[in-house]
Amino acid sequence: MDFTPHTDSEIAEMLRVIGVSSIDDLFQEVPAVARILRGLDLPAGLPESEVEDRVRGLADRNPMAATVSFLGAGAYDHYVPAAVGSLASRGEFLTSYTPYQAEVSQGTLQAQFEYQTMVASLLGMDVANASMYEGATACSEAALMCQRHTRRRKVLVSGAVHPQYRDVLRTYLGPNALQEIPWDGRGSTDLAALEAALGPEVGGVVVQSPNFFGVVEDLAPMARLAHEAGALLVATFTEALAFGLLEAPGVLGADLAAGEGQSLGIPLSYGGPYVGFFAVKQPFVKGMPGRLIGMTRDARGNPCFTLTLAAREQHIRRERASSNICTNEGLCALRVAIHLSLLGREGYRRLARYNHHRAGLVRRRLAAIPGVEAAFDGPVFNEFVLRVPGKVEALLATGLERGIVPGQALGRFDGSLQDCLLVTVTEMRSDGDIDRLEALFREVVTQGPSIP
Repeated sequence: MDFTPHTDSEIAEMLRVIGVSSIDDLFQEVPAVARILRGLDLPAGLPESEVEDRVRGLADRNPMAATVSFLGAGAYDHYVPAAVGSLASRGEFLTSYTPYQAEVSQGTLQAQFEYQTMVASLLGMDVANASMYEGATACSEAALMCQRHTRRRKVLVSGAVHPQYRDVLRTYLGPNALQEIPWDGRGSTDLAALEAALGPEVGGVVVQSPNFFGVVEDLAPMARLAHEAGALLVATFTEALAFGLLEAPGVLGADLAAGEGQSLGIPLSYGGPYVGFFAVKQPFVKGMPGRLIGMTRDARGNPCFTLTLAAREQHIRRERASSNICTNEGLCALRVAIHLSLLGREGYRRLARYNHHRAGLVRRRLAAIPGVEAAFDGPVFNEFVLRVPGKVEALLATGLERGIVPGQALGRFDGSLQDCLLVTVTEMRSDGDIDRLEALFREVVTQGPSIP
C-alpha cells in the first residue's frame, strides 16, 4: 500500500471505527468478477516537471488545441485573470455552494449580494436575483413572468433572438403561446411586423441585443410599442460585455433583462457551466424566480445579509412558487462578481470599446475582399455576419487544415443564410490571428474552389 498517504496504524484505526477487519471487506458487496484482484501495472513515478512535459505532449496531439477560433454565437472567448479562479477556489466559497441555512453563510451571501448589485447596475434595472442556470432558461423564465404579471398567454419573440434560446422558449411556453417576429434586411427585428402582431392577448415581447447576428437592436421603440399594447419588454442577450459600451436595457425601457453572463469571468469549457443574469424593474420584484439576497442589521446593529426572497418550491408551497428553478449558479456568480470587481467601471468600458474596435477593423478588412460582403449594415458590437456565396464550406474545411475556425456557418439555423458566416472577434484574437484569417479568406474566396 505504498500508494496511500496513510500509515498502517491510521488505516487500522479507521477500519476499527467503521467496524470492518480489512480494506478488502469494504469491497465484498462488489461482485468478484467486477474487482481487479491483481496489482495495477502502473509506471514508476516521475518528477512534476516531467509529468507536465508528458501531459503537454499528449495535449499537443489534439489539433484543436492550437486552433485559432473566431466562433461566438453565444459562447465567447475572453481573457479571465488568474485571480478569478484563485479567489473563487477559496475554501470559504467552495464549502458553502448552496446555503440552505443561509444566514450562517455570511460570506457567500455577501458575495451574492454584491453580484446582484453589479448585475442590476450593469443592466439598468432596480433588482437582480442571485443568478440562474444560464441565459436561455433565464430568458424563458422572464417570458413566464410576463404571462403571470399581465395574465396574457401570448408572447412575441424576435426571429433575431438566438435560435437555441427560441427553442427553449418554445419548450417552456408551448408552440401555441409563442409567435415569432421576422427580422428585416438590416438583421434587426422588423418593427412594422412587431406592431402588427401586438394585441390584447400579448403579454410579453422578447428581443435580443446585440442579437444573434451581432446587430445592436434599438430597444426604445420596441419598449414603447409593447407598453402601448399593455405588454412587457424582455431584453435578452448572450454577450454581456456589450453593456460596457451600449446603453443598458433598463434605461431604454425594458421591463426585464435576462440573458447570459459567461463572458464575464467564466471560461469556455465544453458547454458549461454558465450563469444566467435576471434583473427587473421594481414593480416586478415579487414575481421573480430564484432567490434574492438582501442586506439588513442584526440585533446589535451590525450589517448582515439574509435570504430575502425565495419564491421556489423548496421554500414555499408548490402552488405559490413562481418557478421550479431549484438553485442558482453560486460559484459562477461569484466568478462574475470577482471579474467585474477586478475590471472596475473604467476597465469594463475599455474592454468593451476594444472588442468593438477590433471587430470593426476585421469586418472592414474582410468585406474589402472581392466576393465577401457584410450581410447586414446595422451597428454591431464584437460579432458580425459576412456573406461569401458558395464558399462557406470551403472556408471551414480549409480553415481546419490551417488551424483556423473562421466563424459559425448560419445555414444550419436559417435556410436564407446558407452563404453566411457569423464571425466573432474578442480581445483574445491577436494581430497575427487576424492576418491569418484575412489570408484564409483571400485564398479561398478569390482563388479556391467552391464547395456546394
